[in-house]
Amino acid sequence: MQSLGEAARAVLLTPDPHDKRRAARGLARAWRRGELEHRCDVAMPDRPAWPERPELLPPGQMPRRRKGGSERGRIAMLHALAHIEFVAIDLAVDLVGRFGGEFPRTFVDDWIGVAADEAMHFALLDRRLRQLGSFYGELPAHAGLWEAAQATSDDALARLAIVPMVLEARGLDVTPATVDRFRAGGDEASAKILSRIYNDEIRHVTAGTVWFNQKCDEMGFNVVETWQSLVKSRFRGSLKPPFNDSARHEAGLTQDFYAVIAS
Repeated sequence: MQSLGEAARAVLLTPDPHDKRRAARGLARAWRRGELEHRCDVAMPDRPAWPERPELLPPGQMPRRRKGGSERGRIAMLHALAHIEFVAIDLAVDLVGRFGGEFPRTFVDDWIGVAADEAMHFALLDRRLRQLGSFYGELPAHAGLWEAAQATSDDALARLAIVPMVLEARGLDVTPATVDRFRAGGDEASAKILSRIYNDEIRHVTAGTVWFNQKCDEMGFNVVETWQSLVKSRFRGSLKPPFNDSARHEAGLTQDFYAVIAS
């Protein structure tokens, strides 16, 4: 029987976005059917395989997106979000393949489900881009999204602290206003997609918070102090308000985690 690690590595080494999306959902089906052994026995790649397009640029070289409700501005925003969801597939699969052996099967259940969600999100955004006459890969994209995975490749606790509890939590802060901008521009179809993604991301942040808390409890660590220490040492950015306190609280990420260390 194929191992979970082998199957996860195969997804990560799939470069084509649509093949990767299908592979991630296939990974989830195989796990649910009991077709994968709960072993993470192969090394995950330092970086996943990605397509030649989009061109990946450092954050400082990314073109400034137009503000307002123009169609090109909405396409640029949707393209940026599609890239985030594409990389999020790999982030979730890498978490499973790299650290899944340290946790019970229910951990894998949660994060395999997250990977399948991210694949579905990418598919929705790419389809919407095509409806608007564009496609994923037409525009350049942010090259720095995998940095969080590289900075936490040695520590499951650090990965949980940074990826779901910082990066995905940031999505909870900014997505409602983005939905409002799309609605104000008359693009209800895109607004509905982003609203669906937002609701799923609350569950993803919840999974990160629950497993972070559980791991800290097992190791006898103070949950809040450990999270703050990891964010300070492993996250290159800063935590910037405004925060969506209600959505974060719903996900278990209460203000005592982030209020003190926010810039």
